[in-house]
Amino acid sequence: MKFVDICRFLAELTKMFQKARTSGSVTMTMKRYDGRTKPEPRDGKPVIKNPQYKCLVRAQSRSKKISTVIEQTDVETFSTAYSNLLKTSVNGLKRLKKPKKKAMATQ
Repeated sequence: MKFVDICRFLAELTKMFQKARTSGSVTMTMKRYDGRTKPEPRDGKPVIKNPQYKCLVRAQSRSKKISTVIEQTDVETFSTAYSNLLKTSVNGLKRLKKPKKKAMATQ
């Protein structure tokens, strides 16, 4: 798996949002990441856990995939930059039509 730095990830994500505005969608996943790519075999000894967990963020649009790893110290800066990116990019959402309470009461 190839990781890019945070600034490049946000720039590529902006491009993905722009392309997905006309057609398509962007899928984002975030999960805890401990830095290992292969599982360690069990030999009966207790495993010493690494307290320095990271965050793995992936984005996918059609056939393009990008991913980055965020350290604990960079979480706050990434979250503010990501929220600003979402505010500017996700403005074409349609409002859901809520059914009226009187119509629901009669049914």
